[in-house]
Amino acid sequence: MADLLSSLINQNLVDLKPYESARRLFSGGQDWLNANESPYANPYQVDSDRFNRYPSCQPEAVVSAYAQYAGVATDELIVTRGADEGIELLIRTFCTPGEDNILICPPTYGMYAISAETCNVGIKKAPLQADFSLDVDAICATDNVNLVFICAPNNPTGTTVDAADLTRVLEHFADSALVVVDEAYIEFDKQNSWADKLAQYPNLVILRTLSKAFALAGLRCGFTLANRNVIDALMKVIAPYPIPEPVAQIAEQALSAEGQTQVALQVDFINREKQILAEALSELGDIELVGDTRANFVLFKTAQSAQLMEYLVSQGMLIRDQSKQMNLQHCLRATVGNEEQNLRLRKLITEFFNQSGASA
Repeated sequence: MADLLSSLINQNLVDLKPYESARRLFSGGQDWLNANESPYANPYQVDSDRFNRYPSCQPEAVVSAYAQYAGVATDELIVTRGADEGIELLIRTFCTPGEDNILICPPTYGMYAISAETCNVGIKKAPLQADFSLDVDAICATDNVNLVFICAPNNPTGTTVDAADLTRVLEHFADSALVVVDEAYIEFDKQNSWADKLAQYPNLVILRTLSKAFALAGLRCGFTLANRNVIDALMKVIAPYPIPEPVAQIAEQALSAEGQTQVALQVDFINREKQILAEALSELGDIELVGDTRANFVLFKTAQSAQLMEYLVSQGMLIRDQSKQMNLQHCLRATVGNEEQNLRLRKLITEFFNQSGASA
């Protein structure tokens, strides 16, 4: 059987290392602060009367609600199975396997590269600068790319993108590539959204999700916002029934006026807790805060990152080791949890440094 699979598998997948999601890396644990999930689990009601029918490809109520929420027209968005499917659809639609390339700016979200590799699409890189800002000169010096992926706020650095830098990138690629701005964490940095710039920049694409601020990571519901012609092209590739009926029902409820009010209150709480956590961590051991805090997590550096991770895991506290990412050696990322989880994280890190003899 192994010989058969070896002869059949796509050659570009032979050496592919799958994305190391938080759930793949660790199971169990008491506190999950490793996947940038919301600490909230909000209740919803589901009507099973239509479960025997195939769902709509693009649920009208969800499309209308999110279009109003994002401030775009209904024909300027497509609903997907999380923003991850949006990434894959863009690559499958606008890149020819074995010929075309995407551009990424590491350190950044890993699924841009994984999706490209899966589709046998090349990957070019313009690493972020030392302060994690875009290296616009390097980006604009890169040719032969069809898609430019920019995460803002960026995961895992928590940094935003300078408006002048992004404008320059959009204008440079106006006639050659789509610039994809991943706004998965935009609710934590609302003033920096580019959703109102779609008409101004026809090559601008924006990715959104209900996984973060809307506390619906388990739902797998995302959105791609773009010029109508881009949306029409994506509709040629998307699966016929991508959004399950229960997902559509819950998404509609989450996007109601009441749901949006709830999200705003929860975002305010997370942002307050984030600042408390960041300030507390900066006073522990040899910890140095890294990047910015524009999302729902805190990135920090310590020379004892491996030992600290091992200790936290032994105590059931799961955060994310980012040390393998470009220019993030000895860096750890902690999602902002509820008040109790954040207090426990700080307590455990304090205990670790006390036991290791480092000053706290």
